[in-house]
Amino acid sequence: MKQEFYRKKMDSGLTVLFEKRKLPVVTSSVTMKFGSEYEPANLKGVSHFIEHLVFKGTKNRSQKQISEEIEKKGGVLNAFTSEEVTCFWNKLPSRYFELGIDVATDLALNPLFDKEELEKERKVILEEIKMYKDNPQFYVIKKVKSLLYKNPFGMNISGTEETMNKMKREDVLDVYRDYSTNNMMLTILGNCEFEEICEIGRRLFPKKDKQISQFLPEKTNGELIEKRKGLDQANLVFAYHVPSLLEKNRYSAEVVDAILNEGMSSRLFQEIREKRGLAYAIKGLLQQDKNYGYQMIYVGTTKGNILKVKELILKEIKKLQILEQRELSEAKEQLIGLREVGSEESEEVLAALITEENAGNAEEFYKYEERINALKLEDVKKLAKLKNYSFMALVPE
Repeated sequence: MKQEFYRKKMDSGLTVLFEKRKLPVVTSSVTMKFGSEYEPANLKGVSHFIEHLVFKGTKNRSQKQISEEIEKKGGVLNAFTSEEVTCFWNKLPSRYFELGIDVATDLALNPLFDKEELEKERKVILEEIKMYKDNPQFYVIKKVKSLLYKNPFGMNISGTEETMNKMKREDVLDVYRDYSTNNMMLTILGNCEFEEICEIGRRLFPKKDKQISQFLPEKTNGELIEKRKGLDQANLVFAYHVPSLLEKNRYSAEVVDAILNEGMSSRLFQEIREKRGLAYAIKGLLQQDKNYGYQMIYVGTTKGNILKVKELILKEIKKLQILEQRELSEAKEQLIGLREVGSEESEEVLAALITEENAGNAEEFYKYEERINALKLEDVKKLAKLKNYSFMALVPE
């Protein structure tokens, strides 16, 4: 998948990434290599809090102006927080690309963190935490992470009600002061010129160097079954560790995910839903980043079938040890096709480029087909020799 791509490290330390596209649309983002992985347990959720708070006003724009300047031009703006990055992005017609960069930069560099707005947004996030807790599917997917990793990494990105209630404005400011250009990325996809982007980057990003420490993931495993009143369905997640983006066999995890979970033709969909009628919802979730990797398999079933479903998942994983070349070739073609289809969405490519750059070099994104095609049966079979796993179920009381 050949694209016109540019990458440059500026004198300020800022990394500029640019994919040239001929469509009259530009997607712009400013990303800080600082996410939930950098937070101690008592400040869990602070990066996510910052992501929310920057939209409440900057030195140059009010909350209303931030949204109006993008949306009144036909654009969209949003943000996301992951374990390893916090990103502010927007999408606009190409003729407004400088505005898009300016707004994203303003959010990253000039937030006010107004005390009154901070208290209002704290309430919003507390409601978000409650929403995830009340939704059984969201709850088990988030909860199983605490069985895969020790704290603080095992805690939710949003934090907890306790950490959010105790977090002070000064705590937020202390963390925000770690935002620095040597840990920032300016990423653009669209119909504009690289040198013009670099010039804007030189002008908008003053040099600021700072080294920051991480709380690296500590792996563990565990099983937990919780009961809750008012449920009609059991919600379960089977999860296990896979290679991180820095590990040699990282792409094998994608093949395994495709064979087990991708679409109605996947093994688990066929075995659990089509053949046995044990579930309606079955889906896989593969998470890989610089310092961690894990695979989740979610199933909604009846209380009496949770152990049967668990055994079926284990059985299908074990059967991958006798995987044949034909099915491996089909999985490769499926993954390459999905990447090609997904590349139509600039937001999806943006997130992938940011993830790859954080792990070492964004150009790895464009080597996907080569990397997938290079996989051998033995590479995939290694992941099927599952020694440990975690299991979480929320069942009707």
